[in-house]
Amino acid sequence: MYAVVETGGKQYKVAAGDKLEIERLPVEAGQVVTFDKVLLVNSDAGVKVGAPTLENTTVSANLLEHKRGVKLVAFKFKRRQGYHKKKGHRQELSVVEITEIKAA
Repeated sequence: MYAVVETGGKQYKVAAGDKLEIERLPVEAGQVVTFDKVLLVNSDAGVKVGAPTLENTTVSANLLEHKRGVKLVAFKFKRRQGYHKKKGHRQELSVVEITEIKAA
């Protein structure tokens, strides 16, 4: 059984026991998180597709930790002009472990 969940403007295919790095959630580590925006569920009973989301379907997960992603470097320059800019970015992430998919 798996589901497609939307969080942080992205879609993830999840199953029970999966660990994901998603956009940072405003929840403390160790708490239980519930995702309500479930777009699709595939189970033994068949595939259910929402329009756009499924009613009465949730995905539960444990929030394991908060961390920062790898550093991305943006470097701009113009040749022979003495112009260059270096800019870095590290995305704030949350690591979650999927525990249960509840389909109605």
